[in-house]
Amino acid sequence: MTNDLYAVVGNPISHSKSPRIHSLFAQQTGEAVEYTAIQAPLDDFAGTVRHFFERGGKGLNVTVPFKEQAWTLAGHRTHRAELAGAANTLYLDQENRLVADNTDGVGIVRDLRDNHGVSLSGARLLILGAGGAVRGVLGPLLDEQPGGLVIANRTVTRAEALARLFARENRAIPLSACGFEQVAGPFDVVINGTSASLKGDLPPVPADVIGANTVVYDMMYSLQTTTFNQWALDHGARRVFDGLGMLVEQAAESFCVWRGVHPETSTVIEELRTD
Repeated sequence: MTNDLYAVVGNPISHSKSPRIHSLFAQQTGEAVEYTAIQAPLDDFAGTVRHFFERGGKGLNVTVPFKEQAWTLAGHRTHRAELAGAANTLYLDQENRLVADNTDGVGIVRDLRDNHGVSLSGARLLILGAGGAVRGVLGPLLDEQPGGLVIANRTVTRAEALARLFARENRAIPLSACGFEQVAGPFDVVINGTSASLKGDLPPVPADVIGANTVVYDMMYSLQTTTFNQWALDHGARRVFDGLGMLVEQAAESFCVWRGVHPETSTVIEELRTD
């Protein structure tokens, strides 16, 4: 029996943990899956996708810088992909249409709620950044019915545009936007959706966003404590987490979309931590 072919597409892609994650999922579930990494040319993502499915591929994960292109390319989008304005999961449906989905938001919610026991219901949330990474997770975070959510960003107009977009879907939840320096805390949960930690930088938010009971989540992942999480600990945060669990949880949701089987994630997260 030949294995069904899946892959992650990005540029660059050599650093991706997705082949390792999906290989562990396949071993665990007994699913006949082969999963590879494909570096698409920056000027021909569409051709890479077309070629993959023409040679019998079953599903793709999509990472930077192609998530918006994947969304545009698809003939059909799930509701969560529609809201996210980007796709990290592609597959062909029974009518051979290219379908775009987005599992990032489900990934962060499951990591916070299920893996770390953080209740989002009724909580006061602050999310930093207003780019594609933040837009991709807002819908599922709001589905958890927080008490309110503030989007802070360097360019306030981008944060305001996101707040307006998601307020239409979630009228009962107070949703607001501001610049980094204007945030008034403390918050129950602070999520860093900027890429600042990759460069060792910090979003310029006041220290009073952190209270004694604040949980902090950096969507970036690192073997060491991220710059943002260290800053939060220095200012008294109760607990801090990085985005490795989110990475595994969004992968598990993609695997389930494709195969109809949801892998167990905690052992995979542990294994990646010790790799």
